Amino acid sequence: MCWLCHVKSAASAAQEAADPRGATGPSRHSPWAPRRAFLQLAGAATAGAVLAPESARAQVNVGESSGVRKLVPAEMLENSARQQYAQVIAQARAQGALAPDHHPQLQRLRTMARRLIPFALPWNDRARQWQWEVNLIGSKKINAWCMPGGKIAFYTGILDQLKLTDDEAAMIMGHEMAHALREHARERLAKSQATGIGLRLGAQLLGLGDLGSLAADVGTQLLTLKFSREDETEADLVGLEMAARGAYAPQASVSLWQKMAAASGGEGGGPAFLSTHPTGPDRIRKLQDNVPRVLPLYEQARGRG
Repeated sequence: MCWLCHVKSAASAAQEAADPRGATGPSRHSPWAPRRAFLQLAGAATAGAVLAPESARAQVNVGESSGVRKLVPAEMLENSARQQYAQVIAQARAQGALAPDHHPQLQRLRTMARRLIPFALPWNDRARQWQWEVNLIGSKKINAWCMPGGKIAFYTGILDQLKLTDDEAAMIMGHEMAHALREHARERLAKSQATGIGLRLGAQLLGLGDLGSLAADVGTQLLTLKFSREDETEADLVGLEMAARGAYAPQASVSLWQKMAAASGGEGGGPAFLSTHPTGPDRIRKLQDNVPRVLPLYEQARGRG
C-alpha cells in the first residue's frame, strides 16, 4: 500500500496539528483544571509517517489479524468506545482528577504519543481517521489503556509507583496502542458472540446484524476486557517495534515487565493493569528474543535526532 504518498500532503500541517493549545489554570475546587484535554494528533501522525518507510515494516512477526473480527462493524465498536471514553473523562473531570494540558506528566505522555502514532498507520489503515486522544487521570491505580479508535488514558499511579522511565512508559503506550491497532477487542467480541449464538462463519449473513448490535453494549466492558495470550504477545511485539521506531530503547520493554512482575506481589493480587495483562517469564523471554530485531530501528531513529 502506498501510504507515503498520502502522508506527504499533510506534512505542511504537522506542526500546528501536533501542538495542543488552550491550557487553563486550576479551578478553585481542584488542583487540576476540570475540563477535557483533547489532543489532535492525526495530522502529526500522517506527516511524521514519512519517517517510517514501508520497506522496513514488520521486523517482528505477528502474522495477519484474524478475519473473524469483521463480523463486528469497526465503526460501531469505535463509536461505543468513544462514548465510554467520554464518560470516563467526564467522571475524572467531575472528581477533579483530570490533568490539564499544562500538567508535566501529561505533556510527557503526549510527546510519546506524537513519536509513536506516525508508526501506527502500517498496522491498521483505519488509524488515519482516528481522533487520537491522550489523557492523564490522577489515581493510585497502576493502569493504562487504549480503546478502539485511539482513546488513550494513563493513571498517575502507573507512572509514579513503578517509577517508569520515558522508555518504559513508551513501551506501555505502544503496547496499548497495538491492542487497538490489531483490533483485539473487536476480534474477541466477534468470537465470543459468534460462539454464544452458535453462528457458523460464512453460513448466514443475517447474523451480522445481531453481532453488530451487540457491539454497542461492549463499551462498559472495554476497561476490563481480558485478551488472549496470543493477543498479549502481538501487542508486546507491535508495541516494541513502534516504540523502537519512535527512538525509545527496546531493552526498556524487558525492564518494564520486570517491574510489573515485582509489583504483582502486592495486596489484592497486584496492580489493576496485571489483571488484564498478566506477566511471567515467558513474556519477558519473548521480548528479550525480539529486542535484537528492532534494535537497528532504534539506532536509526536516534540517528535522525
